[in-house]
Amino acid sequence: MTGLQSSALWTAIVQGLRDSTALNFLLVILIISALVYLVILQFWVLVRTRKHLREIQGAYGEIELQRSELQLRNKDLTDSLNYACRIQAALLPAEHHIRRIFPDYFIYYRPKHIVSGDFYWFSERDGKYFIVAADCTGHGVPGALMSMIGLELIQKIITEMKVDDTDQVLISMNRELESAFFKEESGKALIKDGIEMGICIIDRETKVMEFSGAFLPVYIVREDRLIEIKGDKKNVVQSFAMVSFNRSTYTLQEGDLLYLFSDGYADQFGGPENKKFMYRRLRHILLTISKYPLADQQRILDETITSWMEGHDQIHDMMILGVRLF
Repeated sequence: MTGLQSSALWTAIVQGLRDSTALNFLLVILIISALVYLVILQFWVLVRTRKHLREIQGAYGEIELQRSELQLRNKDLTDSLNYACRIQAALLPAEHHIRRIFPDYFIYYRPKHIVSGDFYWFSERDGKYFIVAADCTGHGVPGALMSMIGLELIQKIITEMKVDDTDQVLISMNRELESAFFKEESGKALIKDGIEMGICIIDRETKVMEFSGAFLPVYIVREDRLIEIKGDKKNVVQSFAMVSFNRSTYTLQEGDLLYLFSDGYADQFGGPENKKFMYRRLRHILLTISKYPLADQQRILDETITSWMEGHDQIHDMMILGVRLF
């Protein structure tokens, strides 16, 4: 190798080293730039994530606050309903008062909500027994308010006004409600709901029972036979026009059972085909259990409808009164 060739080779090696160093430097710069970019990107993602988390926490806090307020309002509403339930229970006849008149009886009372639109009333005056079962259309608070008004009016009509005929009790009820809720200046009623009612008045000496019904019937079970006395197909406050109701009489015997009820039990959906329980089933079960003590009858009625409605919501207030006479 000549000196010239050796010099050229050395020059090429030096140039190669220079090029390699520049390339490596460039690679280092690119790597550092990439790392800086990744750090900046991670920092940006972290900042965005923290901001998003703060937003989520803020929203969650707002949701929690709203949920707490909703729970507080629900508790206040439940407390108010429970208080209204106690007021309603105080207006209904006390157990000792009923038992003094009818030693052998039961009341199956199952509101859809805490308060009920169904109510009952028992009384005795001038040698006569009075039994009332009523169903204010609707349920919950509106039905309960109507039931409280109805209880006060029944007390007034029978105890103070001393109305003794069942049809006149219903007519008087209609008149009193008209006075309370119909406004002549507007020509409109303040309420559109009505009251379905059945009322029995029994003469203690003659054992003759009068019955009038606004939609609701009465069942009499004697031995192995169920007798139905139907009510009129109109309710109280259906209209504030002059109304009249029929009055039926029936001579009772010792040991007869009377059943008065609202429509909630028979109208309850359930069973394998999601159908109403229906009155024919109610008549069958009442006739079947009539030979049992009344406390057992109440238990069987509860077990039967609870089993029937399994998996279904209760749709109406339920009430059944059972009384063994004399």
